[in-house]
Amino acid sequence: MELIIVVLGVLLLLVLMLKCKLNAFISLILTAMVVGVAEMAAGGKTIDPIAVLASVKGGLGSTLGSMALIIGFGAMLGKLMADAGGAQRIALTLIHKLGAKKVQWAVMIAGFVVGIALFFEIGFVLMLPLVFTIAMATKTPLIKVGAPMVAALSVTHGFLPPHPGPTAIAEIYGADLGQTLLLGLCVAIPVVILAGPVFTKTINFTGNTPPEGLFNTKEFTEDEMPKFGISLATALSPVFLMALNAICEMTLPADSKILNVTGFIGDPSIALLIAVFLAIFVFGIARKKTMDEIGVTIVESVKSVAMIILIIGAGGAFKQVLVDSGVADYIVEITAGMPISPLILAWATAAFIRIALGSATVAAMTSAGIVAPLIATTGVSPELMVLASGAGSVFFSHVNDPGFWLFKEYFGLDLKQTFRSWSLLETIISVAGLGMVMLLSVFIG
Repeated sequence: MELIIVVLGVLLLLVLMLKCKLNAFISLILTAMVVGVAEMAAGGKTIDPIAVLASVKGGLGSTLGSMALIIGFGAMLGKLMADAGGAQRIALTLIHKLGAKKVQWAVMIAGFVVGIALFFEIGFVLMLPLVFTIAMATKTPLIKVGAPMVAALSVTHGFLPPHPGPTAIAEIYGADLGQTLLLGLCVAIPVVILAGPVFTKTINFTGNTPPEGLFNTKEFTEDEMPKFGISLATALSPVFLMALNAICEMTLPADSKILNVTGFIGDPSIALLIAVFLAIFVFGIARKKTMDEIGVTIVESVKSVAMIILIIGAGGAFKQVLVDSGVADYIVEITAGMPISPLILAWATAAFIRIALGSATVAAMTSAGIVAPLIATTGVSPELMVLASGAGSVFFSHVNDPGFWLFKEYFGLDLKQTFRSWSLLETIISVAGLGMVMLLSVFIG
C-alpha cells in the first residue's frame, strides 16, 4: 500500500503540473503534504498534519542549507562572466585556434567550458550570436554548428556540479561533490563527443534561418572583452578547487594538515565564493565597472535562479516526507531482492518523470527522494547514483520541456526536425550517460 501511495503521489504531481498548470514548487509541496498524510493513514497512525508539515519544513531547510549558497554564487559567477564578454572571448579563441574545419569541436569545447559556469538557458542564449556568426562565416548549416554547443550545455547541466540538478541530488544521496565532479567528467567527456560532433554528422537538414527578432544579445568588440587566459581561469576556478580537494582526499592520509586547507577552499560554497570575488575583479573592477554596476549584475543573477532554488527545496521536502513516513524503509524492503541495479532503477525513475513532466531538475529531485534509501542497503556509490539520476533526468525531451521549444524556434526547425535532432540528442546523452555510469561501477562499486 505504501508504494501505491507513492505512485499516486507522483501521478498527482503530474496532474497538478500538466493539467492544472500549477507552479512546480507549489505542486511539489502540496504533493509532499498529501503523500505524508496518506502514508500515516495507511500505516494505521493517527493523522497528524503538523508532523507532516514539520517534515516538509525540515526537508526544505536541510536541502537549501547548502544549496542556496551554491546556486546563488554559481549564478553570480555566470552572470558576471556573461555581462563582461568573458564567455564570448572563450568561444572565439577556441574557434580561432582550432580552425574552421573543426568548428563543431571548437563550439562544443566552448559550450562545455561556458556550461560549467552558466545555467543551460543562459548559456544557450549567450552562445547563439556566436553560433549564427560562425555558421555564416564558415558556410556551415546552422544546426550543425549549434547542436554540438547545445549538447555540451546539456551534458554539463545534467552531470557536473555546481549545476542545480547534480548538486541537489548529491545532497540527497550524501555524495561527495568533488568526487561527483571527477567521475562526472569521466562520464561527460565521451558522452558530449558522441552526442555532439559524432551525432551531428547524421543530421541532414539545415534550419538556417531563425525567426526574426528572437535574439538581440550583445556582441562584444575586441577591446570590450577580457583576455582568454584570465576568462578561462576564472570560469574554471571553482572546478579546479573542488577537484584539488577530491584528489587530496583520495591520496593523502586522513590526518594530513593539507586536508584542512583543501577541504575549506574546495568546499563547493567556498570555491564558488572565491570564484565570485575573482570574477568581481576580473569582469568588473578590471573592466572599469563601478561597484553599483557590479551590484546590479549580482542582483539580476539571483533573480534568475530564485524559482530553481525553491523547486530544489521542495524536492528535498518531498524526500524528507518519504523518509519520515517510513516509505523509504518499505522501498528498500521490496527492492532488496529485485535483480536490477540501483543505478538502473535511479535512471529509469528519473527518465519516467522527465518524460511526464519535462523538467530535468524536478525529475532528478523526485527520483532521488524515492531511491535514495537503496544506498545504505546495497552499498552502491552515492556519486554514481547522482550521475545515474542526472542521466535519466535528460531523457527524451519533448513538447512539455521549454528547452524543446527554445531549440526549435532559435534554429528555425519544424516539429519533426526538432524531434529528430534535439529529442534524439538528449536521449543519446541519457542512454550513453547510463552506459558510462555502469562501466564506472565495474571499477569503483
